[in-house]
Amino acid sequence: MKSETIAIHAGNLYRSSTNDVTQPLNLSTTFLRDADGGYSGGHMYSRVSNPNRSALENILAELEKGAEACAFSSGNTAGMSLFQALKPGSHIIAPDDMYWGFKKQLQSIFADTLEIDFIDLTDVAGISSYIKENTVLIWIETPSNPLLKITDVAAIAKIAKANRLVLACDSTFASPCLQNPIALGADIVMHSSTKYIGGHSDVLGGVLITAAKNELWDKIRNIQQVGGAVPSPFDCFLLIRSIKTLAYRMRGHCDNGMALALYLEKHPKIDAVYYPGLPAHPQYEIAKAQMSGFGGMLSVLVKGGADEARAVVNKVKLFAQATSLGGVESLIEHRASVEGPDTKTPQNLIRISVGLEHIDDLIADIDQALN
Repeated sequence: MKSETIAIHAGNLYRSSTNDVTQPLNLSTTFLRDADGGYSGGHMYSRVSNPNRSALENILAELEKGAEACAFSSGNTAGMSLFQALKPGSHIIAPDDMYWGFKKQLQSIFADTLEIDFIDLTDVAGISSYIKENTVLIWIETPSNPLLKITDVAAIAKIAKANRLVLACDSTFASPCLQNPIALGADIVMHSSTKYIGGHSDVLGGVLITAAKNELWDKIRNIQQVGGAVPSPFDCFLLIRSIKTLAYRMRGHCDNGMALALYLEKHPKIDAVYYPGLPAHPQYEIAKAQMSGFGGMLSVLVKGGADEARAVVNKVKLFAQATSLGGVESLIEHRASVEGPDTKTPQNLIRISVGLEHIDDLIADIDQALN
């Protein structure tokens, strides 16, 4: 089935006694045991599994062409569960431009247990020089946050397989409708389902999807079920509802993202536009080969410094000045001030999540803010 069909039908796993067309919300935290002590209903306790969470995991695994998915209460928890599953002393290769929350995680929570090198993963030829005897994982993020770097998933997958390493990909900026890293050779895909998967800025969540069930995946599943950082049934219900329109929402995000990028690329008060759909992007050909669309995320460098950039985000009227991305409403923010004093993000960078408003209105709003 195509992604549009999977999105609508793969979440309807269970038939209730009232024959609902859409799977109902199941709030039960515990489930009846059979006379022999078993659980013929398929569930024992909601921390371990729940009908709504199982449906969500099924639909996300199918969309990402994976074997199985684990849903978590946030994107940060999803990534952290993979890092927790690694043996102490393991070495990780990670991108130099990555979501600051994960970078902070690795540098603080895992600083005493894992060894990490942050490198430019667009330089595929240079990756092998960082591989050590204790290297176990290459973590990639494509497109990256906030510089929209594109990583060649297939090329790095070959390096990972040749060295028996796990390749995990944060594909949050792309969504399952624009990019399938497992099909390109990745072992695990991660999403913050708060973003495009949820799509309405009203539910928090994260997910890992595996290409194959193996020992590492068993550890991740154990961390999910025993640790218990899982989404509520209502969160899962909302995410399944949102996924039904994901493919169509992504088309609008892509169209608006491209139109705004093209407009800003020519604006005299913009120094640079980072958007993988622009032919001037250094990894444009890779993005074109591994993505079916370029998404609704872009970053721009405003002429000047932090003051000039913050003046723009303070003057917009339609764009909401807020952290996050992937919702139907457009968001804008001065990214360096979010990431804190240790940030490597340029002080004149503005990150934009282009929503589904009419593009003429969005361009008019940005234009008045810049001028």
